[in-house]
Amino acid sequence: MQSCGVSLAVAACAAARSLGSASSGGDEGKKMAAGKASETEEDFPTLTAQERDSLAAIDSSLFGFQKLHEDGARTKALLMKAVRCYDSLILKAEGKVEPELFCHLGHFNLLLEDYPKALSAYQRYYSLQSDYWKNAAFLYGLGMVYFHYNAFQWAIKAFQEVLYIDPGFSRAKEIHLRLGLMFKVNTDYESSLKHFQLALIDSNPCTLSKAEIQFHIAHLYEIQKRYRAAKEAYESLLQTEDLSAQVKATTLQQLGWMHHTVEQLGERAGRDSYAIQCLQKSLEADPNSGQTWYFLGRCYSSIGKVQDAFISYRQSIDKSEASADTWCSIGVLYQQQNQPMDALQAYICAVQLDHSHAAAWMDLGTLYESCNQPHDAIKCYINATRSKGCTNTPALTHRIKCLQACKPNHSAEGGVQSLPTHVGTLGQPEDQSCSAKRRRASSPSKGDSWVSNPPQQPVPNWYLSPQKLQALEQLRSNRAGLKPPQLQMLTQLEAQFAMMQQHQHQGLQKGGVVPHATGSGSEGTLSHPQTPNSSTAPAHPNNQAGHSTGAPSPRQPAHNHLPSPPSLPHPSTSGGAAPGASATKDSSAGAPAQAAASLGDGGSEGKSAPPRTPADHLANHVHSGGDKGAEGGEKPSLSADNPRLSALLAAGKCSVEDAGPSQGTASGGAEPHKKVNNVHPAALPSSTPHAQGSSAASSPISAISTATPSPKSSEHTQTGGHSPAAATSAAPAVNGNGKGGISEDSQSPLKAEPPAAASLKATPPHGHSSSSSSSSSSSSISIYPSSTDVLKACRNLGRNGLSNSSILLDKCPPPRLPPPPSPVLPKDKLNPPTPSIYLENKRDAFFPPLHQFCTNPSNPVTVIRGLAGALKLDLGLFSTKTLVEANPEHLVEVWTQLSQPADENWDPAGTKKMWRCESARAHTTIAKYAQYQAASFQESLREENEKKALKEPSDTEPASAESVARKRRGPLKHIKFGTNIDVSDERKWKQQLQELSKLPAFARVVSAGNLLSHVGHTILGMNTVQLYMKVPGSRIAGHQEHNNFCAVNINIGPGDCEWFAVPEPYWGVMSNFCEKNNINFLMGSWWPNLEDLYEADVPVYRFIQRPGDLVWLNTGTVHWVQAIGWCNNIAWNVGPLTAHQYKLAVERYEWNKLQSVKSMVPMVHLSWNMARNIKVSDHKLFEMIKYCLLRTLKQCQWVKEALVSAGKETVLRPRTRDEPAHYCTICEVEVFNLLFVRRELLSKKQHVVHCQDCARKGSAALDNFVVLEQHRMEDLMQVYDQFTLAPPLHSSSS
Repeated sequence: MQSCGVSLAVAACAAARSLGSASSGGDEGKKMAAGKASETEEDFPTLTAQERDSLAAIDSSLFGFQKLHEDGARTKALLMKAVRCYDSLILKAEGKVEPELFCHLGHFNLLLEDYPKALSAYQRYYSLQSDYWKNAAFLYGLGMVYFHYNAFQWAIKAFQEVLYIDPGFSRAKEIHLRLGLMFKVNTDYESSLKHFQLALIDSNPCTLSKAEIQFHIAHLYEIQKRYRAAKEAYESLLQTEDLSAQVKATTLQQLGWMHHTVEQLGERAGRDSYAIQCLQKSLEADPNSGQTWYFLGRCYSSIGKVQDAFISYRQSIDKSEASADTWCSIGVLYQQQNQPMDALQAYICAVQLDHSHAAAWMDLGTLYESCNQPHDAIKCYINATRSKGCTNTPALTHRIKCLQACKPNHSAEGGVQSLPTHVGTLGQPEDQSCSAKRRRASSPSKGDSWVSNPPQQPVPNWYLSPQKLQALEQLRSNRAGLKPPQLQMLTQLEAQFAMMQQHQHQGLQKGGVVPHATGSGSEGTLSHPQTPNSSTAPAHPNNQAGHSTGAPSPRQPAHNHLPSPPSLPHPSTSGGAAPGASATKDSSAGAPAQAAASLGDGGSEGKSAPPRTPADHLANHVHSGGDKGAEGGEKPSLSADNPRLSALLAAGKCSVEDAGPSQGTASGGAEPHKKVNNVHPAALPSSTPHAQGSSAASSPISAISTATPSPKSSEHTQTGGHSPAAATSAAPAVNGNGKGGISEDSQSPLKAEPPAAASLKATPPHGHSSSSSSSSSSSSISIYPSSTDVLKACRNLGRNGLSNSSILLDKCPPPRLPPPPSPVLPKDKLNPPTPSIYLENKRDAFFPPLHQFCTNPSNPVTVIRGLAGALKLDLGLFSTKTLVEANPEHLVEVWTQLSQPADENWDPAGTKKMWRCESARAHTTIAKYAQYQAASFQESLREENEKKALKEPSDTEPASAESVARKRRGPLKHIKFGTNIDVSDERKWKQQLQELSKLPAFARVVSAGNLLSHVGHTILGMNTVQLYMKVPGSRIAGHQEHNNFCAVNINIGPGDCEWFAVPEPYWGVMSNFCEKNNINFLMGSWWPNLEDLYEADVPVYRFIQRPGDLVWLNTGTVHWVQAIGWCNNIAWNVGPLTAHQYKLAVERYEWNKLQSVKSMVPMVHLSWNMARNIKVSDHKLFEMIKYCLLRTLKQCQWVKEALVSAGKETVLRPRTRDEPAHYCTICEVEVFNLLFVRRELLSKKQHVVHCQDCARKGSAALDNFVVLEQHRMEDLMQVYDQFTLAPPLHSSSS
């Protein structure tokens, strides 16, 4: 692209940091600028040569490390001048400038923290530069902007691509840190842990200290209920020298609360004593933590120290962190002390602060029952059941029915008045600012008021809602019995009521958030927003000790948002695990996402909470998900650019000063359940704000066209009147800044997609297009030169050896999810019949067309019926009885699961369908599981006989449907599934393995035509047999086989299994569904909702596997299985020697690398073994293998050159027989040939292998490493040269 209409001086600006692509515009600029130079230079600023040199060293990698507000005034001025210069150039050239200019403009705006302009510039570069993915600095800067806006879905993709194209990127540690934080918020704890550990071993600087990263790792253990490991990690962290007061206080707070809530940590008395001790020490380090005071009050309450508990709660309120939890706990204390009126007022405060606080509603209902007011109790229980934080809905529903049936006389005792009705608005959380609420509760004397903005009503959000008016009347009627806080509340409500009357008919006012302006400046900390979508994990301690119920009040997860806890640990109050997961009373996993993920509180902008000074120095952090205080501000106070632990822990501060300009409309981001910080996609450089964001729902994947809409997550409900037309607006807007906005998962921030990328399937290996398996990469690199020519051509290209080790070609972008296949299938084709073949004799099993039919890509799954009978297989060798006799003490992995219908997946309470399908893992022996299997069968027989005795209605009667629905609503029964039983040891399982040799060659565990037989070592469960022992309901959750290999599964019986399968081309759709449901597609446990798949036009094969049936899963087929009866299964993987199999295996190998997931099949190692052992006649397969050899040969050359230039020698250490392929201990990528091993471990003969990138992160000069060479370059060159295309065979069965 050429620039036009610019002077030489201005053109020089564009080239200041160009990578060389802008040079073509200079000459034309010269010609076109003739006669206009003076005019141009007068109108537009220019940069001096010295300034251009300075700018050449500036890019996005300086973000967070360039202190522009402190000692960087000169740099800041230069950046501002550069931005003006670039803007003027773009204006003069009418946008017809080099794409690189937009990239530099994005970097400069990012460093100046002008995020809307940075995003706009980056998007222009993205849309104009087809190979944008080669620019790591661009991807990093774009990721940082998305991170700032809490658009985690897009930030994760951008950061992953940086690490994929340049694993040695200078800010890799910062990327791992932020990926860890985002995955923590998204409840993908395993991925989060991995990235935090990768950040911890990196010696480069980043924006969190080593201690803060260690805290996150310890907290992850706690969230995962690995309490012993968490306790050790916390206590180890406390031993660190020079530990900052904030980290120390937070760590002690978490440690103390965990001991109070986790029974596994010892006897109750000892735990409470240790908890109080930790919390007191935490207060010594940070006496202003209201959350710690609250936890201390809970501990005192549990041991009966009522007065100390009251004092602690009062301190919590005084420290500006009054919350629904605190008031609810105060209510419990009053109720225990037989002070019902005081308890009532405390509960009212709690439900006003958080209208969906299930625990407060239940306790309030209990209080009304005790005062003989069943009508009011029913209202409270109904509100509790409508709260998403309620975990015992069935029990409450039963209680409501009992109260309604009894209908005793309604009489109020002790002066208790009926509670204001909140039922009508429970599903629509009130729109008041959380910080205003907190201040109101903590300092009633201030002029704050209950803020309510009824959804869809364009009235000032300080108007009193009907509920507030009822509360006002109630307080007035009880004026004589009110406590000081309630008197202050009454005063506020009366004053606000008068204001409301004065402004009754006025229109929307810009300064609607009056309470923000009038609130106490020292109380701006948001404790724990409990609005349904404001937090990514339970943000509160489970029901207060002594509550009438044990239900916690977890918040609904907001997929891409950091919560806003008052201090990191406070979320730990909640109970533990993933958002939405049921937590038991006093569960401790506490601060999952909040503590876990908040990156900080708003740093340099809009600080409103002086008491929380430890976090005030933080410059950039993540917006808090439910923090409404940031509304209206040009820059939300919680941004995510320079994360600090205190922010992570105390990300609750909301900007009170910036709240004023917030619009009061329903679509202005004012409702607590809406996301506060979301990016509105824009591709144009203009930053003109638009009034409202778009609610158009689409969730395209990175580099896939954004034009395809897809449903938003059902977890989020947009009630505002967003205008879909706003999707075309020119500038990004942040929801809550007074300019509208949309959810980051409702439309891709990547506005303009290059046509090439828009139609791209998952990046095919070696340059193959998604629609054709023919190689397109030969246009760039030939695979036919000799190895000598290859090495000569790539000499001196490595530059320190920090090149990408992808086994795809240089020209290939990072892999992408495939778009849904087209054309879309009609609805009547979405339940296709499963290909089935019936065998009558052995000859049928060995008939060549059977192999061809099974491996045909058009058949995702094939059922071979009657295989055992045709081959006379003795399936009894795999029966439970024989297994117990053969190896009773053999290890069995046990998954504890919920028993439910095969086509449905319910939450533990049986109240709603979901995709997440968790299993608790443990171990036992074959003998013990066999006992369980038999006992389960006996119990089922007994239940069956009881049912017959009761003469229940038959299945054909309509009543059966009601009875099934009734069962679903109740808690589900737990079952145990015996899985991953290794049957590879020929000494133990000789008979069983010999029996399997009767199978046809294509289905055997070991055969010459099986790629996995050429790996050269054991991969458990893939090239060895695994056994599964099942009871009805046992589930293998949705997945694709490792590296997309085929699979063989034989049902031993006696019961059946039900299978579900989706063709491989739809795996991108399945991955998107998992992402919407906050589940890791590769590593998570999920059970698809068939209704979702039907609506998305995804075909599902569904069939029954009977005893003796063999199921052949073709390459890449997505599948999930449930046992119908009691049965055993055996399974293993097979790799047909086809181009299709190899292609999909390599694609998944690269996708795994992008996602930081270990590939179980070492494809590089396998490819070299195939070149040594196999003659390949398939031209497509040959080309792909040859490219892999070429790519890795180049990589070895690069690394060796880098080592020579660094003065490092390699030590020859040839491979031994059956030696496994090597993976990096740190990042788990495959390491081929050149192994980096720590010197001290080498002497102990412990080969802890590192890849080059991880080795350099630990030691840039590789001082502590020895490099082992497993293959001489001459040997690799010989293999490469001798691997040639074999002549085609006269007949081919593959």
